[in-house]
Amino acid sequence: MKTKLVAIVAGLLMLASFKPEGGLKVGDKAADFKLKNIDGKEVSLSGNFKSDKGVIVVFTCNHCPFAKKYEDRVIALDKKYKGLGYPVVAINPNDPVKSPEDSYDNMKKRSKEKGFTFPYLFDETQATALAYGATNTPHIYILQKAGSDFVVKYIGAIDDNSDDAKAVKEKYAEEALDALLAGKPVATTKTKAIGCTIKWKA
Repeated sequence: MKTKLVAIVAGLLMLASFKPEGGLKVGDKAADFKLKNIDGKEVSLSGNFKSDKGVIVVFTCNHCPFAKKYEDRVIALDKKYKGLGYPVVAINPNDPVKSPEDSYDNMKKRSKEKGFTFPYLFDETQATALAYGATNTPHIYILQKAGSDFVVKYIGAIDDNSDDAKAVKEKYAEEALDALLAGKPVATTKTKAIGCTIKWKA
């Protein structure tokens, strides 16, 4: 009886932390969001990027070693493409109860330490990560403006080498952005996001 009870409790715990697959696919209209930035102001996809050609959405966080390895590369993406109409928007989806280093106050500290040149938003309810189908940090979504909507053009990893930026052979995000800016179709539209799993609320 005790063994069965333990198994039932374990099963319920798994269900509580399980997040269904789904989210956005390439070609889908991107879900809008309104999230708090590190400056305390709300930032929304529909309200803050009306004059841009698109947006580079990066789900990331403070604590993950993979996210840290990519921070300079994300800053470089913003520096290179913001002026061309594709700014970066970083979103932290992690539950700070499970990952205290990813709290809102620590987000502000990390942004200042690294000199982030882009909004760093707190997905406190995790609704945006769920809507997009994000699973890892980092996980990138490149969106292109289409009328008043934003359409997903690329999902996945930033490049093919999380460990060594100098050894990268395939710059997936840059290749997708360069194609969009040239008015060409994106050759590789989806790759596997490599990083820490998102820390979902129980």
